[in-house]
Amino acid sequence: MKNKNHWEKIYEAKATTSVSWYQEHAEYSLSLVRNTGISKSAAIIDVGGGASTLVDDLFADGYSDVTVLDLSRIALSAAKQRLGARAAKVQWLEADVTDAGLPIHRYDLWHDRAVFHFLTDPQQRQAYVETVFRSVKPGGHVIVATFAEDGPTQCSGLPVMRYAANELHAQFGKAFTLVKHVKEAHRTPSGSVQRFVYCYCRVLIS
Repeated sequence: MKNKNHWEKIYEAKATTSVSWYQEHAEYSLSLVRNTGISKSAAIIDVGGGASTLVDDLFADGYSDVTVLDLSRIALSAAKQRLGARAAKVQWLEADVTDAGLPIHRYDLWHDRAVFHFLTDPQQRQAYVETVFRSVKPGGHVIVATFAEDGPTQCSGLPVMRYAANELHAQFGKAFTLVKHVKEAHRTPSGSVQRFVYCYCRVLIS
């Protein structure tokens, strides 16, 4: 599982509230999820969700079928502890998204904030896109956020890819229709600014 040890070390060394990608509330993500119009019972997967607070926000908003996937056991454990009894309502997957073997057409909505930009190998990106297409229902919703073209060139000691909105959408291809894109100036716990781009797409119905 590539980079797993790297991320376990990151979460061993830092509190989940001090990592650069920490958000008290995932406001941009939650707004995009709400605007899709999916039902509260829709199946949602948060890829790279780790210790993210998006799952808390989704539950607070009434969504009930949530899966969180992450490489890091430590990050997932932190989220479980934070959620307490509500953690039993979540499906937790410790896996690499590019070879996770996710069920076919299981999810109504795919969310990823800051995993895709770590895939610097074209084969990894292709495997990711194929996983999305296979596991999201036809007509389903895909929200992916990466560093923007003016974002950082590295994160947590690893190189990343940066994308303009059209470049990010192009990675997914014609099977995904771009509905909307937004940019975020994320302020890290240390006070620096990281610029993100979010693309919201629909999977074509074949």
